[in-house]
Amino acid sequence: MKRLFSILAILAIMAVGNTTLTAANTSGVFTEAAVNFAQDDASASEESSEESVGFHQELKNRFIEGGPGFMGIVLLCLILGLAIAFERIIYLNLATTNSKKLAQSVEDAMKSSGVEAAKEICRNTSGPVASIYYQGLDRMHEGVEASEKAVVAYGGVQMGQLEKNVSWVSLFIALAPMLGFMGTVIGMIQAFDKIEAAGDMQPSLVAGGIKVALLTTVFGLVVAIILQVFYNYIIAKIDSIVNDMEDASITLIDILVAHKNK
Repeated sequence: MKRLFSILAILAIMAVGNTTLTAANTSGVFTEAAVNFAQDDASASEESSEESVGFHQELKNRFIEGGPGFMGIVLLCLILGLAIAFERIIYLNLATTNSKKLAQSVEDAMKSSGVEAAKEICRNTSGPVASIYYQGLDRMHEGVEASEKAVVAYGGVQMGQLEKNVSWVSLFIALAPMLGFMGTVIGMIQAFDKIEAAGDMQPSLVAGGIKVALLTTVFGLVVAIILQVFYNYIIAKIDSIVNDMEDASITLIDILVAHKNK
């Protein structure tokens, strides 16, 4: 009986030992996997950071390789074009008014308090439509025809204000790729000069000059594309405001005619 208990005790100890060993091995496997996963994650983060930094560095290097002369002028075209475009966008957004609401307010004021009250509403409202309304109301004592002429004349003035400096953006759009092409031609000439000086057609001599030449063209086209997007938005905004001004002018003349016939 004692021998039986001894055998059972030995078997129990062996079973506990195997279980402990298995758990330890399993824990080691999971620990190693977690460490590997953390290392892989850190490596991926480092690679992503290197790629992000590498893109900006690559862009900077390409810009420097293109040459400070033409690349600097192309960059100046981009900066000036964007500055004018942003100024026009802000101005046009501030010039946008609810012409229907303004027309209704002017009509109600004229019915209740007269022309001076309507002029006061126009003075307190910003935008070209309100300015046109004020000019038309200010000539009301001279007749409807005089008001109509004032509206048409001042509408042309307001249109000129809306289109102010927009031609400069179109100039930079045309100038940027032209400068890029000029840099390309100069780079090709320099490449052929190197070939002539070396007296041998070596690929390394040609490749360097052509690469610099093409970089100026690429940056010039990129600048033109960016400015073209803003230019088209500005032109579309101007057309929208001008159409609104024309419609509001017709509404104002109708209001003046209706008020004079009373």
